[in-house]
Amino acid sequence: MAIDFLCNHFTADSIAKNYLHNEEEAARFAQIGLTDNLVGNDPEVFLAEMSKIGVEKLLVPSIVTWSYWRSEPVEHTTPEEVIEIRKAAPDRIYGLYGVDVRKRMAGVRELEMLVREHDFRGIHIHPHGFGFPPDHAYYFPFYAKCEELGVPVVISMGHTVDLMPIENGKPIHLDKIALYFPDLRIVCAHTGWPWVEEAIALAWKHPNLYIGTSAYKPRNWSPQLVKFINSWGKGKVMWGTDFPLIMQKESIEQVKALGLKPDAEASLLHGTAQHVFGL
Repeated sequence: MAIDFLCNHFTADSIAKNYLHNEEEAARFAQIGLTDNLVGNDPEVFLAEMSKIGVEKLLVPSIVTWSYWRSEPVEHTTPEEVIEIRKAAPDRIYGLYGVDVRKRMAGVRELEMLVREHDFRGIHIHPHGFGFPPDHAYYFPFYAKCEELGVPVVISMGHTVDLMPIENGKPIHLDKIALYFPDLRIVCAHTGWPWVEEAIALAWKHPNLYIGTSAYKPRNWSPQLVKFINSWGKGKVMWGTDFPLIMQKESIEQVKALGLKPDAEASLLHGTAQHVFGL
């Protein structure tokens, strides 16, 4: 059974708020031809669909993506919204705390509360719109608290379809974080594309750094990444979708078509995320 390490809040109300009724996000989905993905469901229905296709657990971020131009949230799912859907299946849905760097130490305290009281399993950072790369000092209090709590950091890296600069998404920004926090588990989400080889180099260099495949269909993964998953990178890459950008059923089918070794496929779909998030 697979673990989707990055699945956005999936109810109809959330999909409407963050995508359908969000002019910027709706335009992005229309541009890439994925408007049909913008359909939400109640937790019971969504989880039943996940069971049919072999997805056991989901990590859902209380996401905060920040508008580079308007200085306001583009996507915003609150921790309370994640807590609410967890009630349907607390053994299958787990939260990630979405970092709003402007909250400063109040955000660090909120993170600790959510981990200790609501079993959140880490944090999620979307650095592109805030204007600060992931190795900026403003993020370090969050990293220190995560290391103290023993939970990982998920950082959306590489390209973003949102209208904001991608410079802050270069995987090389994770290098110093991994050096300074050797016991902090770090996930480079979205494969780091177009800097995939840079992400692979960092994952191979640092024992505490991993790659997540979210936001890209397996049939479009770079050959270097597939080779890494299937050989010396076994245990360093985890499967995810960034739903509703990628649909779980289609993604699972495409993983099966890659021809991975059985142990490499199992590690990709389940084992790596199980280890990193303590599932």
